[in-house]
Amino acid sequence: MAHNFPPFFPTKENELQIISDDDIPSDIHQLLQSCITKFCCQEYSLAGEMCEELLDITWERLNTGHWSQVAITWRLLYTLASLLKAGTILADTQCDLQNALKVCDLGLVMGAPIMDNILHRLASYIHSKITNEKPMSSDTKCTDVINHKLHNITIKHPIQEVNCPSLESFKRLYMESNTPVVITGAMEHWPAMSSRRWSLDYIRRIAGERLVPIEVGSRYTDDTWSQTLITVSQFIQDYICTDSPGQTGYLAQHPLFDQIPELRSDICVPDYCCLTEGEEGEDTVINAWFGPEGTVSPMHHDPKHNCLAQAVGEKYVRLYDPKYSEMLYPHTGCMLDNTSQVDVEAVDDNLYPLFKSAPYTECILQSGQILYIPPKYWHYIRSLSTSFSVSFWWQ
Repeated sequence: MAHNFPPFFPTKENELQIISDDDIPSDIHQLLQSCITKFCCQEYSLAGEMCEELLDITWERLNTGHWSQVAITWRLLYTLASLLKAGTILADTQCDLQNALKVCDLGLVMGAPIMDNILHRLASYIHSKITNEKPMSSDTKCTDVINHKLHNITIKHPIQEVNCPSLESFKRLYMESNTPVVITGAMEHWPAMSSRRWSLDYIRRIAGERLVPIEVGSRYTDDTWSQTLITVSQFIQDYICTDSPGQTGYLAQHPLFDQIPELRSDICVPDYCCLTEGEEGEDTVINAWFGPEGTVSPMHHDPKHNCLAQAVGEKYVRLYDPKYSEMLYPHTGCMLDNTSQVDVEAVDDNLYPLFKSAPYTECILQSGQILYIPPKYWHYIRSLSTSFSVSFWWQ
């Protein structure tokens, strides 16, 4: 067995035969079979070339049409090809661990779980080897930016606040009446808030070399908005620990906890998410929102219940009842029809004369608080400091 393979890495053909010739075109299946054979015969150079071809073919399939319409087989194939490609890199005793980790993370972001989530385990294994070989030193300046900053926001229409309501009270008073509420006292048991309290140093230590998608630009409605893939450490260095940032960077609406189970163990799904209206066993969707002061989520609404948990820093949040939608000027005839055209904190009264008359509620969401946002409720969010929020969406 190659020196850099972990004990759980599959090296036999029967262990890698997970995609049948009925699921993909015959020529691609033949290429996959040849790749597996070469890999198991330790012809890693040839196997690596075949992996690259498979990844290119699959990448094109994954990026053609709407993501929801992509057949799961192509995502499974991308994961398998990523696993094999990472294996060909690890086969070299002087291998580029960073490149192997990048391959794994692309597979995790674009693919689908196979073989008991083997890419999760492999990525964690590689990341631990990298961090052991390159210890991360504490950066006092970088850590200090998490400290709360003074803000001059006056809350005129506060959202109701309640301390850890019972499930029955939460359902009756807030869910059934579609009433937003700030919940306190419901996050103290999170390791991220206590025994493994999140800081920039901690996040870099656990996930620093992991590749993640970053939104670049002030807000996703801007023409200059774009996305890029960089490591968590590079994101922190370039967009958080900097005196003169260029564009704003935001790790937004990313299933980071699916990608990095070590961080998933630091958080807990709020009990309120068990009050489901959907099919029994339907999963809660968990996303990460991590970025510097000044990140903005333009005013929009989502179709599901949302518990927005603030783990680090503070955010200004403004909410509008769905019954005032016409006064909020949503985009029409495009994919942004759930998003308002209005810049909430710099309103053009000539273009949007009704907006200033729309009633709203607001809050400064602080570390350790959870904001319940009912389905279809319009919400605008701006971070007031370095911030890490976790959203829990459920039906």
